[in-house]
Formats: sequence, structure tokens, C-alpha cells
Amino acid sequence: MPSIFTASLTTIRRQEADLESEEIKTVTVVGTGIIGSSWTCLFLAHGLDVVATDIREGAEAALESAVARLWSSLPENVVATGRRGKLRFSADLEAACEGTDFVQENAIERLDAKIELMRRIDAVTPANVVIASSSSAISVSEMQAACSHPERVVLGHPFNPVHLVPLVELSGGARTAEAALMQAQAFYTRLGKVPVRLEKEVYGHIANRLQAAIFREAIHLLESGVASAEDIDRAVTEGPGARWALMGPFLTYHLAGGEKGMKGFWEMFAPMQDRLWGDLGSPVPDAALQARVTDAVESAYGDRSLDALVEDRDSRLRQVLAIKSSKAGSP
Repeated sequence: MPSIFTASLTTIRRQEADLESEEIKTVTVVGTGIIGSSWTCLFLAHGLDVVATDIREGAEAALESAVARLWSSLPENVVATGRRGKLRFSADLEAACEGTDFVQENAIERLDAKIELMRRIDAVTPANVVIASSSSAISVSEMQAACSHPERVVLGHPFNPVHLVPLVELSGGARTAEAALMQAQAFYTRLGKVPVRLEKEVYGHIANRLQAAIFREAIHLLESGVASAEDIDRAVTEGPGARWALMGPFLTYHLAGGEKGMKGFWEMFAPMQDRLWGDLGSPVPDAALQARVTDAVESAYGDRSLDALVEDRDSRLRQVLAIKSSKAGSP
């Protein structure tokens, strides 16, 4: 029997145009840790009903507490969109998936567990329901291996904090249908997300790989005694980080090239880039290095609680996003 997602390109485009928000009214959130609770808050704020599930002891109470805490940090324009969705919790995965319109999975990052979890979700949800995973590194091709309907399994990887940061990385696996990706993209877009499509699967996706490259060099600079952890952080937030809120590396260097753009950048800075690339460090995150970096970070930020740091981060992030949003429609 052909899949519900099997259609001609014309039909798929017609389906995309017809994907209105009322088609997805209930979302199942599988795994309610930091990422899952943040997804839950976002879904509820957009009027979607959420059925959350998690096998951890005390997960229901922890989720309710997290949503209450995160709610106050939501952008005002999101809170003002309309009714708040209803939240229900079920420790039973199959019961939580019953009658759902969309699944957002956020469980353990272990391949064998992820394959089995996807198999169970796939077995109890209608074949037209998209199953999206927030996995930070595991490929969709691996996750969908045991599914009877692998065509509807996609990657929907957000960035923390999910209820504030717009990015969601969208990818399919070897057996994912284009229509499933389009449906997920339309859904995330209606939530104010900015989907970025991966044309091929790669470990860690896009943003985490870029983040890892910067983190590796930051540790190399710290280990080399170039600067303190706090000053290395400042070098980012008070320098390129301010630009990165507005443009990525390609546009940044395109503008750095003057009138010739990217071509001009290479003419001026190719030798410097070659030397820098060759001089970048390759620290190994063994136990000893982890301990040294942890000590350095505790020394820099240990005088403030993690809750206070998160609250400050979210407050500043809201301001940055509000400014970006207000400028989006400006000439």
C-alpha cells in the first residue's frame, strides 16, 4: 500500500498550501527534560494542547514547574497570541501518542534506545502523523530503521532555550518523504521558528558543529594561557558575537571584503586564514581537561547561581530577539 506521504510534486505543493494551523491541534511531547519542557511551553503558548510523557520519577511535577518558570520568559507577542493550550501528562508512551497530530521526541541520546522508542511511537500513531526528533547528533536514517512508516520520521532539532531561540534544524533520513519535511517545516514556521534544511545528514547537524569548533578553540586558548575563561567569553560577546546575532560567517566575511565582497576578502586575508587554520588547537576532552575547564568556568561564574544565570540569559535574549523582530519589516 502506498504511503500517505507518497504524492506527485504538484500534489505535495498543494498540500503545503493547505497546511493550516488547525490541522495540528494536539502535540505529544516525548521526554520532558530541559528541551522537552521548553518545547511544551512553546506549544502551549501557541494554543496547542500537549500530552507529555516521560518515564522518570517525578517528571510530571517537574514539567509543570518548568512550564510555570519558562512562561514568564516568553516574548510578549507570543503570550498575547490567544488561548493557552491544555497540558496533560501520561507516563504511558502509547497512551500519550493516542489521537495526537504531531510528535516531538526529546528522549535519551543513545542510538539503541532511540531506535526502539521510534519503533514504539511509529506503531501507535496514524501514518499521516509526523514524528520529529530533537536529537542533537543521531541521524534520522538510524532512528527510522525499525519503523513501519519511516517516511514520516524527521529531525526537528531546536536550540536551547527552545521557547526563545528561533532556529530549528530540519532533516530527513534515507526513507523520509519530502511531504513530511514540508509539513514539519510549515508547522515550525507557524510557531515562529526559523527552519534550516540540511541537504544531507551529518553528525551534529549544522549549528552544533559550528559551536563545537568555537568551543574547541576557546579551550585551546584557555589551556595555552592566552586568557581567562571570562575574557575569552567577553571576546565573543563584545566582538563577533554582536555581529553573529545579525549575520553568519559567510555574510560577515563578504562584507569584510569591501567593494569586492567575498573575492576581496580572499585577496586580502587568504594568507592569514591559512595560517590561522593551521594554528588552531585540537585539545582532547579527556577527564583531566574536563576538570580544568570546569574549574576555570566555576572560577569565572561560580559566584552566581545557575538559575540566576539562566534568567539573565533569557532576559537578554528576549531583548535581542525583540530588536531583530522589530527590524525585520524595516526597509
